[in-house]
Amino acid sequence: MPARNEIVYGKGFLKDTNALPKEAKQKLAWLIEILAENSLDSRLHTKPLEPPLKGKYSFRITRDWRVGFKFLSGNHIQLLVVDHRSKIYRRMERL
Repeated sequence: MPARNEIVYGKGFLKDTNALPKEAKQKLAWLIEILAENSLDSRLHTKPLEPPLKGKYSFRITRDWRVGFKFLSGNHIQLLVVDHRSKIYRRMERL
């Protein structure tokens, strides 16, 4: 059985979650547990991002909300940002 991923929160990530609707916050907690078990679980809709975001990934909370993350060393994942799908990728370019 593969090792469980360790989740690390990036600066400002938890603050970003305050903007989420209540249902999305609850679902996010569940999805982070899934991410810790398997970052490619189909329930996450994980997507590797294209340049200029190469090396970063996103997963879907709801149709409108996304989480941006990256793999650190080994089984460590850093959650970078949570934002609306219309804004998240521009924000990730600045990280």
